[in-house]
Amino acid sequence: MRKLDYERIISEIQEWINDYCKSANADGIVVGISGGIDSAVTSSLCANAIGKDAVIGLGLPCLSNPKDLSDAKLLASQLGIEFIIFDLSSVYEEIMKITANIIESNNLATANLKARLRMVTGYFTAQSKGNYLIGGTGNRSELAIGYFTKYGDGGVDIEPLGGLYKCEVREIATKLNIPENIINKPPSAGLWEGQTDEGEIGMKYDLLDEIIYRIDYNLDLNDLNRSDIEKVKEMMRSSQHKLKMPPIYKIG
Repeated sequence: MRKLDYERIISEIQEWINDYCKSANADGIVVGISGGIDSAVTSSLCANAIGKDAVIGLGLPCLSNPKDLSDAKLLASQLGIEFIIFDLSSVYEEIMKITANIIESNNLATANLKARLRMVTGYFTAQSKGNYLIGGTGNRSELAIGYFTKYGDGGVDIEPLGGLYKCEVREIATKLNIPENIINKPPSAGLWEGQTDEGEIGMKYDLLDEIIYRIDYNLDLNDLNRSDIEKVKEMMRSSQHKLKMPPIYKIG
C-alpha cells in the first residue's frame, strides 16, 4: 500500500471541504452519524474544516442496534456538534405494511429502503436548516465496488473520504482521536441483525484495499488469489452505473 503523510492529507481534505462549502455558498454540512468509523472521521474532518457550529450530526436509527446510536452520541458530544435523532423505525414499518400485499420483498430491498429513508431525512434536514450540504461517508474501497445504496448513502453532495482506502481511514481516525471503540468495532451498516460489511462483501477490507490499490495504480497482481481478483473486478465493473449520472438518450 502507498505511504501517506497523514497530517498533510488531513489538512488538505479539510481545506478542500472548506473551499467546496464556500463555492457552494453553503451554510454548513449535515452528516448521518452511524456510530461507525467512516461517519466519525467525516464528521470530525467537517467540524475541523468549517467549524463545529456549522456541522449537524444525524442519528437515524431504523430498528437498529442501540449501541450504534450510543456511539454516535458519544462522537457528536466529543466533537461538540449539534446532534439530532430521528427514529425512522415506524416510518419503515409503515411502508412495509402498506406494500406487503403487493410486493414480495427481500433482505436487500428492505435494507436499501432503510438507507433511502435516511437519505430523504438528511436532505429534508439540510434544506430545513438552510443551505446545508450532505456530507458523504464513502471511502475509495467501498465506492470502487459499489458497496453503497444508490440514492441512499450514495445520495450525497461531497465525499471527503472518497480517495482513501479503508485502511487509510483507520489511520486518519487515530490521528483525529476518534474513540477506540468506534475504530475497532466491526464495520457494519446496521441494516439487519448480525450484518457486517466484510461479511456482505465477502472478504476482509485489508485484502479488498490491496486489490483495488493495485488495480488503481496498475500494479502486479500475480501473487494474489485469482478468484479474489476476479471477484473484485466484477464488483467494480457491475457497479459503474452507481458512480455516473443516468444516461440520457440524445435525439439526433
